[in-house]
Amino acid sequence: MADTPPLIARAAGHADRTALIAGADRLDYRGLLDASARAAAALLAGADDLREARVCFLAPPGPPHVITQWGIWRAGGVAVPLATSHPPAELAFVLRDARPAAAVASPERAGDLAPLAEAAGVRFLTTDDLLAAPPAGLPAVGSDRRAMMVYTSGTTGRPKGVVTTHAALAAQVASLVRAWGWTPDDRTLLVLPLHHVHGIVNVLSCALWAGAACELAPRFDPEATWDRLGSGELTVFMAVPTVYRRLIAAWEDAPPGRRRAWSEGAARLRLMVSGSAALPVSVMDRWRDLTGHTLLERYGMTELGMALSNPLDGERRPGFVGTPLPGVEVRLVDEAGREVPPGAPGEIEVRGPTVFLEYWGHPEATGAAFRDGWFRTGDMAVIEDGACRILGRTSVDIIKTGGYKVSALEIEEVLRTHPAVTECAVVGVSDPEWGERVCVAVETAGGAPTLEELQAWARERLAPYKLPRDLRTVPRLPRNAMGKVLKPEVAALFAGP
Repeated sequence: MADTPPLIARAAGHADRTALIAGADRLDYRGLLDASARAAAALLAGADDLREARVCFLAPPGPPHVITQWGIWRAGGVAVPLATSHPPAELAFVLRDARPAAAVASPERAGDLAPLAEAAGVRFLTTDDLLAAPPAGLPAVGSDRRAMMVYTSGTTGRPKGVVTTHAALAAQVASLVRAWGWTPDDRTLLVLPLHHVHGIVNVLSCALWAGAACELAPRFDPEATWDRLGSGELTVFMAVPTVYRRLIAAWEDAPPGRRRAWSEGAARLRLMVSGSAALPVSVMDRWRDLTGHTLLERYGMTELGMALSNPLDGERRPGFVGTPLPGVEVRLVDEAGREVPPGAPGEIEVRGPTVFLEYWGHPEATGAAFRDGWFRTGDMAVIEDGACRILGRTSVDIIKTGGYKVSALEIEEVLRTHPAVTECAVVGVSDPEWGERVCVAVETAGGAPTLEELQAWARERLAPYKLPRDLRTVPRLPRNAMGKVLKPEVAALFAGP
């Protein structure tokens, strides 16, 4: 299939293999190709090519979502997935910013998106409209074309559209398929949202590239997920640390017989991956206790897919995200852009075919994101014994206090070892004496220590980090705390003076 997006071109070779599973519904690769061709025809509406026009779409995980995405690509458009969890104001922002030619929603979400599309003067269709269209001629779509625009989380400002070409998307997927050993015999369960690269690339696209089967859960449910993990039918599972925590809690609440069945079934999977946030060592250890799996941690971003990964075969060290993936170049540099020696902290910079093309409508931000052809991630790390350990975001997780650079992630990992601390968040706040003061919010279980007890315990264990003597907890975290804000009533438990 010449001049066809690489992911779609590969589907023809998988033909009658099952591609997507949603409850009792199954769609094979041949059916996915047929349905996405009709979707493309509906989007074209008699035109010969969308010519990289953006198409926003809102649909829960399921075959219509994937058919819409592939239909946009086959029509020559740029797929802009919308978050099903976002309120109308956030959806309206994307419609204004992306300036799409069309907006598509599943029937159950049409009432949310149609009024916004009308207000923005954007053509609106439902996924049913796409599937009802008759076939038509489709354009040639080269790999150098824009394929997808995923919006960043906007932790340091309004979200920006990260534009990826078909070639970069193919490079991201091919790298992971090779590194993680995907085959047509794999079967994975998707419980992640489909407006982030974790779900779009690492799970869905890798499965479809390999000719494997992808089960799409309508939403994450711990018990239903355990039932699938325990079925013995899955081979690959990927999630974020929060999902693994909730699965651990569900296992601990289950009766012994169900626990045993879940654990025995999960042990038969060949690969389990964690990413998108730092994996607490306590979660990694507990998951190994329950399933026998040492979770594979990896590192990536919306702008580049995945860059680093622990090995499929070999030692996976807690707190480390491994080495560069196939086809990806990674270096650590100081503030002047000079490479740092092993053992010294530096900013991660990435170069290679997986890197994004641009921030939509932000040429200055795009230019500032690169240094001599290397993408500047804004994440700090250190290389130890050949593997990379993430220290945190330069703008959020690296706290400059008393002349030292302190990793909030490392402090959090230490605090989680306290028997009463179930979760915590560490941030820096402005201080005239120290530059930044290290502040902590904690969530506790069991016998909660007093503020003084927690401070004394923390000072002893955090002595190597050279923190100010007056480490304190705070009742409210700054807005840029990378989404790690705890429930206010819990965070206030140890409110300092």
